[in-house]
Amino acid sequence: MKIWLDGGLQDIDSARVSVLDHGLTVGDGVFETAKTVDGRPFALTRHLDRLARSARGLGLPEPDLDEVRRACAAVVEANPVALGRLRITYTGGVSPLGSDRGDHGPTLVVALGETARRADSTATITVPWTRNERGALTGLKTTSYAENVVALARAHHQGATEALFANTVGQLCEGTGSNVFVVLDGEIHTPPVVSGCLAGITRALVVEWTGARETDLPLDVLDRADEIFLTSSLRDVQSVHRVDARELSATPGPVTAKAMRVFDERSGDDLDP
Repeated sequence: MKIWLDGGLQDIDSARVSVLDHGLTVGDGVFETAKTVDGRPFALTRHLDRLARSARGLGLPEPDLDEVRRACAAVVEANPVALGRLRITYTGGVSPLGSDRGDHGPTLVVALGETARRADSTATITVPWTRNERGALTGLKTTSYAENVVALARAHHQGATEALFANTVGQLCEGTGSNVFVVLDGEIHTPPVVSGCLAGITRALVVEWTGARETDLPLDVLDRADEIFLTSSLRDVQSVHRVDARELSATPGPVTAKAMRVFDERSGDDLDP
């Protein structure tokens, strides 16, 4: 595997990031994960726009998006895969031990790994921890991901692939790496970004392409929703057949199935919507 690190391609075995990089020591960094299909990234412009927004929100220097595009193109060309996970990481760079940033400038890493198409449906759990809809990092896609690691490990222990969070006022928020949608009386709803959820790229496209409504939803909507599905860059639209002990249809319901078809068709027609 070849990755892009600070200006050029390097072999994965020789590429090195400093042990004093602020992304490592204090999680001071932002990232994006995009899907690649037959050597082309999906929705890259939207991902780069969000990378820049997250960097600004964290107070990092504005990333050179032209360089990031060049890095993505070089990495994708150097690592041909049918379906890939393109990871862009942008950190505070080499810094003193502690929260203060140094003056060495940011670190940019772009890597690509092969992946497989997700299953049409999956199981989820809810967790007792909450998203803070008023936190300093709310709405930013940062490398401070440890709470997601803990929640996802619990999900895997219970035979699920995703864990769902409420926010501090008990509203449904998001998953560890996904947005959540529910179907009520034939209409699609998803929590608004003010709930504390990340403004997902796939989420935005599904809202645009299906007419889904952004609605404040209590966490217990998961107990009564007719259908539930998740969205993310690698899940696309994925039906949920279990939430905790509640079993739903083993196959995608009619509204979810239509959303899946619409997303597949529209995303296939335009790889940079």
